Amino acid sequence: MQKTEEKENIVQSPMHELVEKSARPPEVEDLVEGPVITVEKAAVYVDLAPYGIGKIYGIEFMNARDIVKKINPGDVIKAKVVDKENEDGYIELSLKEARQALIWGEAEAAIRDKRVIEAPVKEANKGGLILDWQGIHGFLPASQLKPEHYPRVEDGDKDKILRELRKLVGERMSVTIISASPKEGKLIFSEKDLDQKDKQEIIEKYSLGDEIEGTVTGIVDFGIFLKVEEGLEGLVHISEIDWGLVEDPKTLFKMGDKVRAKVIEIKDGKISLSVKALKENPWKAAADKYKKDDVVDGVVIKFNKHGALVSIEEGVAGLVHVSEFGSEEKLRGTLELGRTYPFKITFFEPKDQRMTLSYAEKK
Repeated sequence: MQKTEEKENIVQSPMHELVEKSARPPEVEDLVEGPVITVEKAAVYVDLAPYGIGKIYGIEFMNARDIVKKINPGDVIKAKVVDKENEDGYIELSLKEARQALIWGEAEAAIRDKRVIEAPVKEANKGGLILDWQGIHGFLPASQLKPEHYPRVEDGDKDKILRELRKLVGERMSVTIISASPKEGKLIFSEKDLDQKDKQEIIEKYSLGDEIEGTVTGIVDFGIFLKVEEGLEGLVHISEIDWGLVEDPKTLFKMGDKVRAKVIEIKDGKISLSVKALKENPWKAAADKYKKDDVVDGVVIKFNKHGALVSIEEGVAGLVHVSEFGSEEKLRGTLELGRTYPFKITFFEPKDQRMTLSYAEKK
């Protein structure tokens, strides 16, 4: 079950949603790609074979006028699905939302790779600076400035700090992205040099299985970053946060939190951590409590394209496949998110943390 959840968390990132045409028809929020058929005065038509023709029109056309001006028939473009089938039978698309999704995807990649980027300072406030990166405004807290840029004000007067920060408006700064929240439209930057020491020397001090306490320095859709010591950060992937389902790390952690974790991988100068490894594995106890064909009560905790994910206790969950109901619509019409129902265990491999269930309707 753990492997399945990890795979889904990676695939479902909004930054990696390009639709695999051989897998399924595009859904709302998917990113699609296809050649432009024609560009009209108020619409763009895109070939999304074998699923149909996409259309960019109305407010979506107006919002993307600057992009549309550069598009010609035959150009391959990426767009975001906003309606699977409108009243005219077209798949309605958005160019602007697709561009935003790709930019946020690049932001998450920049966090993952610790990539240094350049961005101009647009504004200053008493807390820090506003930078513009690819059309998105992000915040660089004063606490994340290098010593040479940090406002040195003896009495801590906020008005004096603001005057000092305003001197940086118009400059281009080399920064890293430490937090990205597409839903909230927020980017957090840092100018601090994380490579002040030789990373290899630092990493050699740690071994697999070591327990560390780190400070949360970055929160993204795919996990959290912990500062282990000066010059070394480790990633706790979303699948390693807890044995139970974690959909949004931002609901569990905030910047500056102290978190204990276990070293589970050291590779290519990077360190991977696990919070859940320090907790008792609920599947071990489940192995003694449950077996195939048992009827148990379970709570529906998530729907996906494969069916419904059902938890029979904290950290132990299995899939009820959509094929059992005939369609996703019937499944959602029968099972309600957050409700408890009886289920029969049809497959149970606690060592692999895998389980499938079948809906057992009460008589």
